[in-house]
Amino acid sequence: MIVQRYPEPFIAPMRAELTRLGFDELRTPDAVDEAVKQAGTTMIVVNSVCGCAAGKARPGIAMALTNGAKPAHLTTVFAGGDVEATAQARAHLAPYPPSSPSIALLKDGKVAFMLERRDIEGRPAPAIAQALTAAFEQYCQ
Repeated sequence: MIVQRYPEPFIAPMRAELTRLGFDELRTPDAVDEAVKQAGTTMIVVNSVCGCAAGKARPGIAMALTNGAKPAHLTTVFAGGDVEATAQARAHLAPYPPSSPSIALLKDGKVAFMLERRDIEGRPAPAIAQALTAAFEQYCQ
């Protein structure tokens, strides 16, 4: 399988959209494993260069994080940038198939809520924010 790797200067601004919001980048498989082990709620965003990540997922995430309830830990991997870390994150998100972008909410290391690409690309950012806010209220109290 050939995996597209994007040059860092190309993806750096897309990474920054989430790190500015307080997301920790998981750049290695070990970093992913450590993040998943954390107690409480952890959001893992599989970020990407596609238009639905830029116009829907990342803005929707930013809107949802203005809510009172939110995950204790905010993390992200970048598909096409951190290939090995992304593969490790996707392994933890099974049985959901690989999807980018995607947004997972884990509670004590187990997937509690998932938005796959198919759930993101057909919705505007406010609808994604609404879905995330409902998940935060359910799992992050």
